[in-house]
Amino acid sequence: MKKENPKHIKFQNQQNLKSQFDIVKLEELYQRTGLDHSIANHHKVEFYILLFIEKGQGYHTIDFTDYTCKKGTLLTIRKDQIHKFFKSKTLKGYLLIFTNEFLVSFLEKMEAQKTMLLFNELLSVPKLQLDNTNFGTVNQLIKRIENEYFSVNDDHSLSVIRNELHILTTHLLRLKEKDEKLNIEKKYLKEFVELQNLVEKGVNKTTKVKDYADQMGISTKTLNTVTKSIVHKSAKAFIDEICTKQIKRLLLNTKLSIKEIAYKSGFEETTNFYKYFKRQTQTTPEQFRLEK
Repeated sequence: MKKENPKHIKFQNQQNLKSQFDIVKLEELYQRTGLDHSIANHHKVEFYILLFIEKGQGYHTIDFTDYTCKKGTLLTIRKDQIHKFFKSKTLKGYLLIFTNEFLVSFLEKMEAQKTMLLFNELLSVPKLQLDNTNFGTVNQLIKRIENEYFSVNDDHSLSVIRNELHILTTHLLRLKEKDEKLNIEKKYLKEFVELQNLVEKGVNKTTKVKDYADQMGISTKTLNTVTKSIVHKSAKAFIDEICTKQIKRLLLNTKLSIKEIAYKSGFEETTNFYKYFKRQTQTTPEQFRLEK
């Protein structure tokens, strides 16, 4: 059977607000027809998602990892990640969908950078399990956003929703810090995020530690200190992790041949690409494509 490649999903909202925001009930999404893709297949998104489970049980996949979902589960999905839904008759909840510009453009730079840490899967797992008290707080905030979006929807709604969403993301960031899943005051965090941005943009050109150290104006020794401090791995292992993840996304999200993906990923020889991917994943590119 021919395997369908996942869609690259761009932003579309369902209201007339001049914004880049949407809120969708999970149970309604499951029932939608006429979509140009199956939500049960892997698809890459060009926006940010907060997935909140109000009741029921099920699963959700983010970047090749399955997460169990139940009442109080909150999942963060950032731009360019691949995810898919497992349809469930019991799961009910909300998807809050927005672009980077919607929230970040009106925040101060430091506040915007803090907010985006919530969605950084390299700093903490995308899943947060809320207790009863925090479930009530988050649920109330989402209900207020829903009411503003669908019922009020006037000239002030855009600002109200942005502020409510900022309160929500800040509350979730606080919870992750309390659970010690994220430390935004940690030494070298600024340098780590700078490195991450450089690698995600340039890993198809180089995977050499020295190249990134030179770009940042620091030594390779310091770069290793940065990655070991934040993610407890060497700079080379960190770079390889991002490179491998981007290769996986190309394998699942495009119809490119293996040779084309090798070239796009910075490998002049397909043989070297095979060796690299096998070393990082213990499987071949074809097997990965088939199994996922």
